[in-house]
Amino acid sequence: MSMLTLRIDDKLDQQLNELSKATGKSRSDIAREAIKSQVFLSRLESLRAKGVPMAQAQGILTDEDVFALVS
Repeated sequence: MSMLTLRIDDKLDQQLNELSKATGKSRSDIAREAIKSQVFLSRLESLRAKGVPMAQAQGILTDEDVFALVS
């Protein structure tokens, strides 16, 4: 497993400490989950940006169009 060092401002440090105490999770666990979530969201947005034009070209324009395909 790799190690990452990062700098955060005092306010964020305080908020992280409070969240850690409130949830019983370590600061590292919280940071790891946040990074994992951000990576997922970035990848999802990238896929969406590529997929939307292809879907539109096939006439898939709304959520209802998608639901009709998968139902």
